[in-house]
Amino acid sequence: MKQVILDTHIFLWYAPLFGISNPEPNCLGFIIPKSRKIKLILDTNKLLPINTNLKIENMKHFILTVLISSITQLVYGQADSTIADIKMISDYGSKNEEVTSILQFQNIDYFRVKFAGRKLKGKYFSMYCKEMWDGKLRKVDTLINSKTNTRVGQISEDTLSLTVFGNRVDKKLKLFFRFPMVGLNKKYDALISDDYSLRDIGTDVKIKNNESFPAFAYILPYKEGNWKMYCAVADSGEKVEDWGTKFKIKHYLIFEMKFED
Repeated sequence: MKQVILDTHIFLWYAPLFGISNPEPNCLGFIIPKSRKIKLILDTNKLLPINTNLKIENMKHFILTVLISSITQLVYGQADSTIADIKMISDYGSKNEEVTSILQFQNIDYFRVKFAGRKLKGKYFSMYCKEMWDGKLRKVDTLINSKTNTRVGQISEDTLSLTVFGNRVDKKLKLFFRFPMVGLNKKYDALISDDYSLRDIGTDVKIKNNESFPAFAYILPYKEGNWKMYCAVADSGEKVEDWGTKFKIKHYLIFEMKFED
């Protein structure tokens, strides 16, 4: 048996062509995990899926989709690694089933994140939050700047790890960021809605030294009829600051980061 993890973007390129769908559509006919990774456990002897969260209507087409997606992901992944200075890698949720159930019950988003790149060592990092209301920037909040924080200082290796928790409590979005040597609790005004979702949008960004980039966004979905779509927003290619106007999202947060000399 072999576990295969496919990037959502690549899988979605091919899947609709082969009639793969899910009874409860979200993004182009699929329920996409919040991690935006589709995990499959395959029997490599028979090339048959043992466990997947997608409804398969045509097994032959499904296997073809997996193979094409895997090859495309490998090719593009190698190309990206030679271009990007720094890569953001994230894993959503817990590997422990009981912890996962608790997180789901409490509607808590949880990410384990690692930034990797040879140019990271010796750099400083910062993170700040942009509060977006009705398509306009209301406030910018600095969470951390390692250049002014003596406990953190410069990055000593070619990786930087952090964990992020987020959920809504009444009219507040509550987040906890665990950086090396320091943890940060933050609260931001919010609407009373269970539709908020923390998205790791920095995984699709070419991160470069001395340039700010969006690492996370805490968003409400784009609504069309009875559908609530998150992927249509995060994968739209639109500038993150324009999501409110473009998709009529009343409120969301943008967490930007920067690695600098």
